[in-house]
Amino acid sequence: MAFEIERKFLVLDSSYKHEAFSSSHIRQGYICSERGRTVRVRIRDTRAYITIKGPSADGGLSRYEFEYEIPLSDAETLMTLCQPGIIDKTRWLVKSGKHTFEVDEFHGDNEGLVMAEVELSSEDEAYQQPAFIGQEVTGDRRYYNSQLRSNPYRLWK
Repeated sequence: MAFEIERKFLVLDSSYKHEAFSSSHIRQGYICSERGRTVRVRIRDTRAYITIKGPSADGGLSRYEFEYEIPLSDAETLMTLCQPGIIDKTRWLVKSGKHTFEVDEFHGDNEGLVMAEVELSSEDEAYQQPAFIGQEVTGDRRYYNSQLRSNPYRLWK
């Protein structure tokens, strides 16, 4: 059983690009995205995954998550079954202390939105925050990828 604990933040500037040790292109779609429950298909460069996420009982900080690698050809087929609104982004990995921040730079309908996440082993675990980290948006449903697919960032203005 997998349990995900993460904090999510807006990003202040593009300095993360110079601090990143890796980047990859991600496309993801949602077969199901109901409140608190999602089934996601993700293609990350040349690898593919299916992920099932459960509801959060603590304002979005933690929830069950099960992720499995699947054949790329299966993922491409599953993407055709997804709900409208594919998420397209570049993920940058930035080391900060003993943690790695995943910085997502969105493209397409979510162009201009940049968010960072850090996974923790407990809800009260301390972490070193990089200088590019801004406002915390953990638990704000507008920033969930499953919500960005149906209510993209370009419509917020």
